[in-house]
Amino acid sequence: MPRLDIHRMRRDLLKRGNLLVLVLAFIVMMIFYPVDGRFKYRYVKGSPWLYETLESPIDFPLLKTQQELSAERSRMAERFVQYFKTDDGALNNTLTELSTRCFQDSVPQPVQDVLYSTFKRIYTTGIMPERELEDRTIFVQRGRNTSQEIEKDLFTPAKAIKLLRAEIISSFPSVNPDSLLNEIDAQSLLSANLIYDQNTTEELHRQAVDFISPTKGMIYAGEHIVSKGETVTAEIAQILDSYKAEYKQSIGYSGNIMLLYLGHALIIIALLILIYTAVYFSDADILRYQNQFNFVIFIVCMAFVVPAIMRRISPELLYIVPFAASTLYLKSFISDRAVVPVYIISQIPLLLFTESGVELYTIALLAGAVAFTSFSLYERGWLQFLNTIYIFIAVSVVHIGFQLINNGVAELFDLKIFTYLFISSILVVVTYPFVFLMEKMFYMVSISTLKDLSDTENKLLEELAAKAPGTFQHSLQVANLAERAVVAIGGNSRVARAGALYHDIGKLVNPQAFIENHTSGFNPHDGLSPKESAQMIIRHVDDGIALADKHKLPQLIKDFILSHHGHSVAEYFYNVYCNQGGDPSDRAAFTYHGNLPQSKEEVVVMMADAVEAASRSLSEYSEEKIASLVDSVVEKRISGGQLVRSDVTFRNINVIKAVFRRHLREIYHARIAYPNRKR
Repeated sequence: MPRLDIHRMRRDLLKRGNLLVLVLAFIVMMIFYPVDGRFKYRYVKGSPWLYETLESPIDFPLLKTQQELSAERSRMAERFVQYFKTDDGALNNTLTELSTRCFQDSVPQPVQDVLYSTFKRIYTTGIMPERELEDRTIFVQRGRNTSQEIEKDLFTPAKAIKLLRAEIISSFPSVNPDSLLNEIDAQSLLSANLIYDQNTTEELHRQAVDFISPTKGMIYAGEHIVSKGETVTAEIAQILDSYKAEYKQSIGYSGNIMLLYLGHALIIIALLILIYTAVYFSDADILRYQNQFNFVIFIVCMAFVVPAIMRRISPELLYIVPFAASTLYLKSFISDRAVVPVYIISQIPLLLFTESGVELYTIALLAGAVAFTSFSLYERGWLQFLNTIYIFIAVSVVHIGFQLINNGVAELFDLKIFTYLFISSILVVVTYPFVFLMEKMFYMVSISTLKDLSDTENKLLEELAAKAPGTFQHSLQVANLAERAVVAIGGNSRVARAGALYHDIGKLVNPQAFIENHTSGFNPHDGLSPKESAQMIIRHVDDGIALADKHKLPQLIKDFILSHHGHSVAEYFYNVYCNQGGDPSDRAAFTYHGNLPQSKEEVVVMMADAVEAASRSLSEYSEEKIASLVDSVVEKRISGGQLVRSDVTFRNINVIKAVFRRHLREIYHARIAYPNRKR
């Protein structure tokens, strides 16, 4: 942990850009902060009531518990009432056909009248499809009127035949009913005229379940609720929950609205101070780079605004918010050690203005932790969706745990909430590509882009390997050297590696001008003055920037190209110039006109570049020689004022030198001489 530097802290906090961003964040949060009061009592079922004895100040309805609502829905679901419509044309068609058959078979008129009236009665009552009728209620629509009927009171074709036989026997004892009914084929005249309406049945069932009353009584003003120190039982918690719901719906904030806004302002200021403190103590470099600080505050604002908006629409929609996506965005642009504290603090708004704040906050933290870990393993192609499964399992376990604590039964798990959690888990993966949009918005380089840049098979590095193989090998060695040193001092190793691979890319323009690329006896410096040779060497910085622009390399890479020599001197040609009688004060023609390094990564790459190049001139790679070389190269950069704009400490420099010594010893370690075999 860095030591607290009051002067630096004041400088970073009073930095105009940082201050402006904090003010904008404050305004945005004030706009979206929910303008309502908080229920002033906090209670937990099974714990004692910590406040004074509470009597109801208002009349309010007593809400049913989730168990009661669930049981009532189950009972309602069992009362499945079917809905039927009558076929209005069936009766007329049947009576017409009956008259035709009776005329053809010479059925006496009195018998026809009995048959006619009985068929009319049967069809008017209603004929169901052939089945066993039950003693239950159904709805029957006849024309525009709908009535409730007992299913057993209706007819089936078999029941209708029995009625016809009974009526014939009763009215005409001398007539054989079976013979008559067979003669007119009565069975074919009887068909169901009650048609089952599935859509209406399902709609009625849905309405019956949905319109269950959520209340079961009233609590009146002055009625005792709970005494001080009394254990909050399930019954008391139910009454308190009902009072809380009525308070939020009908009463809300009843104090001075200006004091409410003042409270909001103080909470937001405290939140921003926490964020600033977390950034300072985890990675203070973020405060120095305006784009990184802007990005962090943007993520904090989004973590504040999105839950506030979702809460206004529907509190349940908070379960669909992909909180863990913030972790991935932060991880893509800032150091891992800063991600965790910033993310933990950024999710505090869930505790401030959401009803299920503790549960949602726990879900957000666990989802972020899982995403932070799993995306390090599965971040390519279809494997990314494995993260969805891990996140969903983690957040589901948390939700189940809170449901068991709050309700005590497993039957109350809401499928809709689990659906929201699953969608949220998917959105973490689906929204990850927005990293590239933020990359453009904040002019930063993501981890994915750094990995692509560090791939030695990309077009530009392959060209460097083909046209300037010596420079390419040098760049690889510098990258390895810088990467180890940056890790040792807590810097970003990915940034250092990418910067080291491209720092000498400008040598592609004229590779033969540099000794590591000489492949024959030709030397382009023959016949040139020291000044001309120095200019040829120095030009590779400008050529590197031109190539970076051509290939659309990010500004981060350009910074390494500009800073890897800083304002140092092309020493070889400067010394030759002085030895030939030149004026030592004429240093300008031999001085690089790049930028002085600022970040730890730029400083390390500058030193690694110089140490790696100088190490090739050693005739003996003993521990003493290597240590002396590293010390002299680093000391020259310090005494030359190349590090004045960086925040690298002397402790960092000592660590860097130790890493350089160890790395060079490992490369140039002594080898066993293989003896020749005697014949």
